[in-house]
Formats: sequence, structure tokens, C-alpha cells
Amino acid sequence: MTNQALAANVRARRLRAAATVLQYALAIAIVLIVVFPLYWMIISSLKTSEELLQAVPSLWPAQFRWRNYADALAMAPFGRYFFNTVVMTVGIMGLQLVIGSFAAYGFAKGQFPGRDALFIVVLGALMIPIQVTFVPIYGMVAKLHWINTFAGLIVPHAVSAYMIFLLRQTFKSVDDSFLEAARLEGMGRVGVIFRILVPMCKPTMMTVGIISFIDGWNAYFWPKMVTTTSFRRTIAQGVYELKRSYAGLETMNQNQIMAGAVMAVVPIVVLFIVLQKYILSGFSKAASK
Repeated sequence: MTNQALAANVRARRLRAAATVLQYALAIAIVLIVVFPLYWMIISSLKTSEELLQAVPSLWPAQFRWRNYADALAMAPFGRYFFNTVVMTVGIMGLQLVIGSFAAYGFAKGQFPGRDALFIVVLGALMIPIQVTFVPIYGMVAKLHWINTFAGLIVPHAVSAYMIFLLRQTFKSVDDSFLEAARLEGMGRVGVIFRILVPMCKPTMMTVGIISFIDGWNAYFWPKMVTTTSFRRTIAQGVYELKRSYAGLETMNQNQIMAGAVMAVVPIVVLFIVLQKYILSGFSKAASK
């Protein structure tokens, strides 16, 4: 090997090493930017009110005040909020999975006039901000006397155009021969969907379920509109209920608010960490079609 070839080889290796270092540096910087708000919320939930009022904020609590969590639980009925949120979230997730599976099957494997045109209409719903629909939906919910009920919290979100799109893309990737074999065995449409398509598209189903769970858990505006008492309020509203002012101080109890926010965020963070491989796999399968 000539000296020029050796020099070119060394330069190439240096460039690869520099590119690797740059990639790791950018990845670390992005992770720090994303994680820092969560870190700040946690340490703020462990600080005293006096420390939060300091002109120069500290990156570590001078004194850990674990009592903030007990105070947050005492200031609002978080047990009731958690129960309401779990029921609402599971209800929305279940309905979106079932209805989305039926709709996706029709758009992916069904043969009927206007199928593609109807699917375009469904995709068009993604362009409409959900806040625009709050007023007419609220009017219907009020006429049905669903204010302060689980039906009012769950039913308006029973269908998701985005979930239908994801499932339809994945169902289209399943070869029709599997469905034909199932029909020859005497299986009906419902059996084909839930015994053939759903198991074969498990990553996407998991992704749809996780996204639906996170959206339901974080919902704030709609539950605020259809609940007027704490009996049916959700965890997002519960955090807002912690907004109280101390007598004689021109500040709010931010440490208790942060403690409530931590308790509200922990379930979805744990859920994402445990099931993140299914989310990535589901999105990749849906995008590949």
C-alpha cells in the first residue's frame, strides 16, 4: 500500500471517528433538552417554598421535602381522580381499538363502492382541530344528560381517524391468502379480524393502544367541559386543583403542584419505557406500506 493510500485511509478513519463523536454529542444534547423539564419537575416537587422563591434557582434541592407529596394528596382527592382517569382512559382505548379494527378492515380488505373516497373523508378529519368540534359535541352530550358521567367522557372519543389510518396501513400489508384460508375454514369477518389480522399486526395494535392511553390520560380540555364536580374529574384537572395561594405570599404552592404533576406523569412514563419497542415497531410497519 502506497503512502498516499495509507494517508487516505487514515483520513477516512478520522472522518468516521469525528462523525461518530458528533452523532453522540448531538444525541446527548437532544436527550438533555428532552429530559431536563422532567428533571426540573421532580426536583421542584422536593423543594421547600422558600427555595423555589430564590432569585437564583438551584439544580438540586438543599433540603428534600417529601411531605410535598402527602400535602398534594391531602389537598385534592387524587384517589378519585386516578380512578376516573383509569376508567375513562381504558374505555376510550378499548372503543378505539375495536371500532378502529372494524373500520380499518373495511378500508383495507373490503370491496365496496366509494371505499377510497370514504377513506379520504376519514383522513380529512385529521385536518380539523379537535377544539372546533367541542361546542357541537358538548351540545349533544348535554342533551343526552351525559354531563358528569363516564359516557360523556368516553363516547365522544370512541373513534380516532389517526388510529384507523395506522391500522388500515398495517392491515393492507397482510397477504389476502391468510384471510382466504380463514374463510375456507368457516371463519366470519369478526373472526378474521380478531383471530387473524389483530394477532398478525400485534405491534401496531400495541402502538395504537399506547397512543390512545397516553392521549386519554393527558386529556384536559374535554373533561373540564363535561365535568362540573370533583366526582368525575380526571388527574389532569386534579393537578390544576392544587393551584392554591398561601396567605400573605404572592406566589402559589408550586412544590405541591409539581408533586401532583409527578404523580400524574409517572404511569405514562413507565408505560412508554416498558412498551417503547412496540411503538417503534408499530410505526415502522405502518409507514412501510
